[in-house]
Amino acid sequence: MAGTEISHVSTVDEAVGGRPEVSVVVTLFQERETLDELHRRLTAALEAFGRSYEVLYVDDGSTDGTFAALERLHETDHRLRAVRLKRNAGQHPAMHAGLSRARGTIVVTMDGDLQNPPEDVPRLVEAVEAGNDVASGRRAARHDSWGRTVPSRLINGMLRRFTGVEISDFGCAFNAYRRDAVEPMLGAIGRQKFTKALVLSGGASVVEVDVGHAPRQDASRYSPLRLTRLALHVLAGFWPQPIQTAGILLGTLCSLASLALGTYALAYWISHGDFPGPLLLGALVVAVLGVQGFILALVGGLLGRIL
Repeated sequence: MAGTEISHVSTVDEAVGGRPEVSVVVTLFQERETLDELHRRLTAALEAFGRSYEVLYVDDGSTDGTFAALERLHETDHRLRAVRLKRNAGQHPAMHAGLSRARGTIVVTMDGDLQNPPEDVPRLVEAVEAGNDVASGRRAARHDSWGRTVPSRLINGMLRRFTGVEISDFGCAFNAYRRDAVEPMLGAIGRQKFTKALVLSGGASVVEVDVGHAPRQDASRYSPLRLTRLALHVLAGFWPQPIQTAGILLGTLCSLASLALGTYALAYWISHGDFPGPLLLGALVVAVLGVQGFILALVGGLLGRIL
């Protein structure tokens, strides 16, 4: 999350009292119509659960009156805290703004669009209380179009490969974290779009918990372009030493191509007696590209040790 986004916040109320057992961080964008129902269901579930709690809403630059609705709710519920980003920064920066301000021993993250049932919060918290660092929500009966689920499966597969963590749903924002597992990652979370993958890649223990998943009440905000950008973000953020891998691939392919072209040029020279200047020049150019590829791989390896 860029520095300007961190500084551009306003808070309904500063927390008072001791540290609660549970913090629920809810990211919101244009959710005024469903906010009352969300807060009613969430607080009912937390009251019945019997743990001390706070609810920290992060308004991600909404323009529909979401923050005014939060101010109204705060007048009757002082366990509600709210942060407002002055511009729409996206789900992950908004979540970081909430995680960095949550005070609970266990922190639950969720979207505010009512696809995540608030009634499942206690199940996630209990899974962490059982001795796990992370309770990873798994949308067992997912209500999304194929345009969302197919790219999601691809991204999940990439994250399993690059992080070495065998969970099935990295993209679910409905999770619970032990504070001690999140705090060391807060600086990196501000720049990373996959909070759960980042925490788990640091060696945190995890258990998957099946959670409900309701159909969206409006159109998905994840366009094909945005999903593609997320996939590229996974490659840039989690692929170990991508420059080294790309350099080795380029160097190997160019070396093989140069060898094949040079062999063909030599055979042509022997059989026809004509000096194949263009062919040999092409082989030399491709060979130089191969050398550059291996140099790139060397640089990638050095960067991997430094970073």
